[in-house]
Amino acid sequence: MSDRTTLGRRAALALLGGLAAAPLAQAQATFPSWPISLLVPFGPGGIADLTARAVAEVMGKSLGQPIVVENKPSAGSIVASQAVAKAAPDGHTLLLMSNGNAVSVGLFRTLGYDPQRDFAPVSTLGFFDLGIFAAATGRFATLADALAFARSKPGQLNVGSVAVGSTQHLAAKLFETLSQTELLVVPYKGSPAVLTALRSGEIDLAFEILGPMLPQLKAGVVRALAVSAERRHPMLPEVPTVAQAGVPGYSVASWNALAAPTGTPPAVIATLNRAVREALASKAVQDRLAPLGVRLAASSPAEAQALLASEIRRWGEVIRGAKIEPE
Repeated sequence: MSDRTTLGRRAALALLGGLAAAPLAQAQATFPSWPISLLVPFGPGGIADLTARAVAEVMGKSLGQPIVVENKPSAGSIVASQAVAKAAPDGHTLLLMSNGNAVSVGLFRTLGYDPQRDFAPVSTLGFFDLGIFAAATGRFATLADALAFARSKPGQLNVGSVAVGSTQHLAAKLFETLSQTELLVVPYKGSPAVLTALRSGEIDLAFEILGPMLPQLKAGVVRALAVSAERRHPMLPEVPTVAQAGVPGYSVASWNALAAPTGTPPAVIATLNRAVREALASKAVQDRLAPLGVRLAASSPAEAQALLASEIRRWGEVIRGAKIEPE
């Protein structure tokens, strides 16, 4: 083969490579070039969905392209996560990531994706504290009272949560470990069933996301004995943290973040991060989400990645300690 022929083929290949790369380069230069899809691994109407929609609406306005929320609920957030992991890394397909992605690593033998390898986190959006609740007519007025009972009568304090492996369930198991008590943790199919069991006296305490319980608190149906985060919640300043109420070192919060497929250009990630920060600082988002108990908080991509890694380690230990077998 002559040198002229070889050079000609190389030039043709270079031209083809340039043509193939041109659409991606153009998309990066004008990002976003078309509407962005935000896949939410939960059904409509929940706090995660409402958070995604509130933030997406404001982000879309600042980016100049709408962000279309698509609900793809499934066990372990697997369906939505797999779809985003396989999407083109151009910033036009995003995932509403959550602590559910971290928990799933310990709950499932195979996911079809690697949360740390296959996603490029953009920013956290918000944190959702849990509460430990008792019925308003229940026998425990404080968490200290409940702990004293649990320590004097191992296995007789009934604690309710939603399904095995949920944040609420694992939060209860972590509480059991750190408080050095033996509890009877009863999983229910959903939050309404937990509330019914609490009000009827079937369970003594309930571990539940704070936001959905705020109307019950205002109605005087339940009372909050403690909140799960490191600091008291601004909407319930009189309610102590679990650590303040007698379980040092306890801190749990559910969270949401935005993530893109790995390989998304840093400039695109930076553009999305700026849009997130602007959205969370807006009065429109704050007014919609603050009443739901959401603590809005943006982060750098690196901070979001570090949070995911630490949550995978932490909940993996809790799952193993609770002897929950992966599916």
